[in-house]
Amino acid sequence: MPTTRYSLVTLSFITLIGLAGCNGSQPVRSSIDTESSPPDKSESSETLVAEWSWLKDSLLQADHDSTPTTKTWFYLDPYMPEASEASPDEENWRNTADSAEKRPEANVNTLAEIDLWTRIRQGFELTPVDNSLVRNQLKWYQENPDHLTQIEERARPYLYYIVEALEKRGLPMELALLPAIESAFIPTAYSSQNAAGIWQFMPSTGKMLGLEQNWWYDGRLDVVAATDAALDYLQSLATLFDGDWKLALAAYNSGEGTVNRAIRKNREQGKSTDYWSLDLPPETKRYVPQLLALAKVVEQPEAFGTRLATIPNQPFFDSVDIEAQLDLTLAAKMADITVEELQRLNPGFHRLAMAPRGPHRLVLPLENIEQFMEKLAELDPDKHPGWTKYIIQPGDNLGTIARQHGITVDALKQANSLKGNNILAGKRLFIPGSQRIAGRPLPAAGPRQSPVDLAGGKTIYTVRNGDSLWTIAKKHNIDHKLLARWNSIAVGDTLRPGQKLTLLNNNLIAEVASVITGQTAVR
Repeated sequence: MPTTRYSLVTLSFITLIGLAGCNGSQPVRSSIDTESSPPDKSESSETLVAEWSWLKDSLLQADHDSTPTTKTWFYLDPYMPEASEASPDEENWRNTADSAEKRPEANVNTLAEIDLWTRIRQGFELTPVDNSLVRNQLKWYQENPDHLTQIEERARPYLYYIVEALEKRGLPMELALLPAIESAFIPTAYSSQNAAGIWQFMPSTGKMLGLEQNWWYDGRLDVVAATDAALDYLQSLATLFDGDWKLALAAYNSGEGTVNRAIRKNREQGKSTDYWSLDLPPETKRYVPQLLALAKVVEQPEAFGTRLATIPNQPFFDSVDIEAQLDLTLAAKMADITVEELQRLNPGFHRLAMAPRGPHRLVLPLENIEQFMEKLAELDPDKHPGWTKYIIQPGDNLGTIARQHGITVDALKQANSLKGNNILAGKRLFIPGSQRIAGRPLPAAGPRQSPVDLAGGKTIYTVRNGDSLWTIAKKHNIDHKLLARWNSIAVGDTLRPGQKLTLLNNNLIAEVASVITGQTAVR
C-alpha cells in the first residue's frame, strides 16, 4: 500500500445530506407555502448561489429540528390503478421495511443479487400514470428499441454507482433513469445551451452546486461529482415541493422559479396545482412523461418488444485519491489501461494532467486499482507535474513570462483565468510547470495537426495558418457560434496557429440535441 500521502476512497460511500421530507417515505403531494419559498430564480449566477445557500440553510435547520424516524419503504405495483383500494395484505407488504421480501415473486431477491435492473425495479416508487402523454412516449420506445440498447450500453459503467447513491439517500429509483432522458448517458454530452454531462448542468447551476469548471477540469462532466450534485439538487427540490416528485422533476428541467410561478398562477385562478394542471414549457410537459414511460419499459421490457441485458449488481469502478497532480498518460500506464479508457471514466479532465489545485481523484476499473496503487507507491515524486508561482515584475508581459517558462500565452491565460492581456506588477501568476503537459488536451494521439477523437464524443482541432472560426466551422459542418461557445471565445476573436479548439462530433451533436429537446420522444 502507498504511504499516507495516498488513500483509497470507496465510491459507494456517499455523504448524506439531511433533508426534511426526503427520508425514504412515500412522497405526499401538497400545496406549496409561497411565504416560505425562496425568491424566483434569476439568470445571474450570484442569485443562484444565494438561493442555493438559502435553501441549504433552511433544510439543515429543518433537519436539526426534526425527530429521527424509522424509514418506511413503499413498493407500488406499477400497473395498479391509482384509485383502487388495496387489500389488508397488500397494505401490509407495501408499508413495511421488508416489503421486498413479501412481493409475490419468489426469486426477486435472488435476481437482485445478480442483476442491477431487478434492483432498480424493486426501488421504483413513483405512482404510474396512464394518460396520452405517457402512452405516446411508450409508443416511441416500443418503436425504437435500438435507442434503449444504446443507452443501456453507455449506462453500464456508471449505473451501479448511481443506484448505490440513490439507495443510500432513500430516493426513488426512477431517478437512476434520468440521465437517459437528459443526455442518453453520454458523459461528454453538450447541449446548444452549453449544458454538459450526463445530468446536463448549465454552467451557473454547476457553480451553484459546487462543481468546478476551469481550463483543466469540468465537474459537470465528472460522472461521480455530477451525480452527487444532481442528487443533492433533486433531493432539495423534492423537499421544496413538499415531496411531490413530479413538481421536483419539472423544476430540475425548467427551474424552480418557473414551476413556482406556474403554481401561483393556478392558485390565483382557483385551479389545481399538480404537475399535470400547470402551464409549463413544452419540454417540461414532456419531461416527466418521458421518465414515467421509460420506467414502465424497464419494469416490463418484454411487453414493449425489447429486452435488457443483465448488468452485474456490483461496482465497475472505484476511486483513488492521489492528493497530488498526476500526468494522466502515466496514470493510464500504471493502471494498465489505455488513455482512451481512462478518459471514458474521467471525462471531467480536459488536459493530460490533473489540475494543480485539484481535484486529484482518479476513477479506475475496480480490477486495475490494486496494480495502480502499487505503482503509485513506487512513483518517483519528480514524475508529478510541477506547478510554480510567479510574481509579476515591472516590465513583464504575458509573452515574456510565457516564453521564459516554455509555455504558450494562451495556456498561461487559461491557467490563470485571464480574459485580457493586462497584468500588474506584484501580482501572482500560476505557471504550469511541465512543458509536456501544459496546454495539451486529453488524449494526445495521432499527428498534432489532426483532430483527436475523445472517446467518440469530441475532437481537438489544432489551428493552422489561415484558419478562422468560420472556415473551421464550415469545414466540419457545424455552426461557428456553437464552436465559439464550446471554446469560451468570442465569434470575432483572432485564432493563432497551434491553438487548440474543441469540436463536437456531428453524430453526437444530433443525438444529444434530439434527446435534450425531446425530439427522441413524441412531442
